[in-house]
Amino acid sequence: MRTDIQTGAVVLRSTMKTGLLPRRRFLGATATFSAAVSVVPAAVLGRAGQTAPNSRIHLAFVGVGSQGLRVMLSFLREPDVQAVAVCDAVESAANYHQWGPSEFTNAVHRLLGVSSGWEWLSPNAPMLELTPTLHVPAGVCGREPARRIVDAWNAKRAGAGTSRGCASYADFRELLAREKDCDAVVVGTPDHLHAVVSAAAMRAGKHVFCQKPMTRTMHEARRLAALARETGVVTQVAVGPQASEDTRRLQEWVAAGVIGRVREVYNWSSRPFWPQGMPAPRDTPPVLPGLDWNLWLGPAAERPYHPAYLPFVWRGWVDFGCGALGDMGCYSFDTIYRVLQLAPPVRAEASSTYRYPESFPQASLVRLDFAARGDQPPVVLRWYDGGLRPERPADLDAGEKLEAEGLLLVGETGAILADFVGGQPRLLPAAKRQAFREPPKTLLRSPGNEREWLDAIQDRRKRTGANFEFSARVTEALCLANLALRTGEILGWDSATGQLTGPESARALLNPPARAGWEV
Repeated sequence: MRTDIQTGAVVLRSTMKTGLLPRRRFLGATATFSAAVSVVPAAVLGRAGQTAPNSRIHLAFVGVGSQGLRVMLSFLREPDVQAVAVCDAVESAANYHQWGPSEFTNAVHRLLGVSSGWEWLSPNAPMLELTPTLHVPAGVCGREPARRIVDAWNAKRAGAGTSRGCASYADFRELLAREKDCDAVVVGTPDHLHAVVSAAAMRAGKHVFCQKPMTRTMHEARRLAALARETGVVTQVAVGPQASEDTRRLQEWVAAGVIGRVREVYNWSSRPFWPQGMPAPRDTPPVLPGLDWNLWLGPAAERPYHPAYLPFVWRGWVDFGCGALGDMGCYSFDTIYRVLQLAPPVRAEASSTYRYPESFPQASLVRLDFAARGDQPPVVLRWYDGGLRPERPADLDAGEKLEAEGLLLVGETGAILADFVGGQPRLLPAAKRQAFREPPKTLLRSPGNEREWLDAIQDRRKRTGANFEFSARVTEALCLANLALRTGEILGWDSATGQLTGPESARALLNPPARAGWEV
């Protein structure tokens, strides 16, 4: 069976056993074989600018909804990647969000180099309501659409008669048990499954690339960091800004003392653009065909299926997502941690619009306090979401405006105003820009977040920037902020001992119980 490149249709063909060598044995046998046979295509041996199929990194993709599909398509383009399996609790469904008409169809066209076919991926109707003011066209996702895309791509690269078929699974545990030659796993599930999938993959000796946020709870973050150290696998969180030129530039500005020592940080986001601030649904509609609800729930407490939980809209529910702060703070807090070399937070407090126990509020304000480190002073970080913003900086010129999202670093001799993750920085007050000279580049540049991970798998002397040990520190701050937000209490935190000062209701959320068999 194969998938037609032009249309994505499933095509049956006869096959015969080939007696192929195992992949690791092939790597050693290729040199001997190529010396004796001169008619092997150059691509098979990795010449002509191509990567030999048996030297590619074998990837499995767990979670191939809207974002998982986008990430999968990005990885497929890498010359040293071979997709061998996909996994999702959803077989196929046409209720996934696209950011524009025919987004999925057009993306597959670009991948395969075709201009027609695959229209079934983007029905574009109905329009899905994410918020009262944001409606997006519907698309098709799930493990079967993902498998068909991978099969078509593999056939294009290797030839329809020789390409390897992509395996498809509903349960990631079955995938890990059966796909013995899988080298690494890309985790694109909802947040509540990140930790359990990543932990199982690391225990199986697989390298892991995990969507942000790394985890939903403090315990999960610490456990994944420990497992990464114990297993020695290569890990990376999908935080693209950490690999960007913008982040390194901002690091170099602050390290050079452009605004003096930084004491205050303001960070604001226009999110959420998914539902938040609502009670749990009470009706019990039938489970959609093709959805394994039990597998989708994973470690979360049992409850009836409801379309209010998935897809995409799970972000607003405390048992499945991490709200606006957890979703977007992963990007900006990563930048802030690197720029200021922050120690763990020691205190958190928050206020918000009305809080339902089951969901994050529509808008919130959070304050995190960080201790002094070395010769650097304590730092106060203030977060705003749901359309809230800080007061207009006094040094902002009359002709300048505060954008809907942004980052403001306030130092002892000036300030830096930038976009949400530190891009397009400019000095405040404007008079400081006239005499400003860009500091020299002192930091190593990155080939990109995904490429860092692949390169580190190929060359273990290299290290990823958003590895689980570093990202656990950022995740710890996000989790502490969300605990303060959910409880409405002022919380103290001692990272060294893992002790939380606050009500029992907050301490219980450090490691909430998981369903039996789903523990990390």
